Amino acid sequence: MATPRHATVLKWAGNKSKIAKQILATLPRGERLIEPFTGSAAVFMQSDYPCYLLSDSNQDLINLYQLLKSRGPAYIKQARRLFVAENNTRERYLALREEFNHCRSDTMRRAALFLYLNRHGFNGLCRYNSKGIYNVPFGQYRTISFPEQAIEFFIHKAHHAEIKRQDFAQTMQDSTVGDVIYCDPPYLPLSATASFTAYDKEDFSLAQQEQLAELARECAARGVPVLLSNHDTPLARELYTGAELFELQVRRNISCKGDGRGKANELLALFTPDSGHYT
Repeated sequence: MATPRHATVLKWAGNKSKIAKQILATLPRGERLIEPFTGSAAVFMQSDYPCYLLSDSNQDLINLYQLLKSRGPAYIKQARRLFVAENNTRERYLALREEFNHCRSDTMRRAALFLYLNRHGFNGLCRYNSKGIYNVPFGQYRTISFPEQAIEFFIHKAHHAEIKRQDFAQTMQDSTVGDVIYCDPPYLPLSATASFTAYDKEDFSLAQQEQLAELARECAARGVPVLLSNHDTPLARELYTGAELFELQVRRNISCKGDGRGKANELLALFTPDSGHYT
């Protein structure tokens, strides 16, 4: 089955579809690719490792991916019903968002609503408030397509993937020699007003950024290469001391202002057993 070019099931802040080839050219080969911040799964979708471990702390994201793996055809049938013209209005969006926030026991319905909200909400954001309430506003798109081709390709690839809800630290600590890890965490902010880190009800803190960098060093020291991506800032370069750094220029799409959609420098930081002294 051919990969739909740049296609992912979900729209996602920081989606790596357009630079997945550059990321994969930097990643070492291995028996298993681990993604502790799976997000849109763009790297998974465009790669060809023998097997995968996809994890994330976002329960809705992992619930969706697990259902695609275990009950793909049934999921497609239910989710497709939401992608009709009458549901592409602010009133219907708000009503379905309200249903999603109260839907706890029916995992299939919640997963279908999650995809609907993701595709109809503003600019691929996935955001919850401190109480865990999904609060992304309506996106006002003229037309919305059901991403069936991407879903079917994900289902096809998921036969080779283990999918679990798990903290990034536990996922990285569970890695073994033969694994390769790619980490795409919520990015360090470029400015005090440019941070979009509330992918779950808890923000991704500076302490977690520091923990992630240290875990990358620890994994590399025991023979597991780790590639991280982030904004190219002085703090990122300091956090990733000892790694081999690669610079990328990527178009930034999360902004309601035209001048917030320019290009921003990003870093790929590769930690390998011979790229620094970690012991």
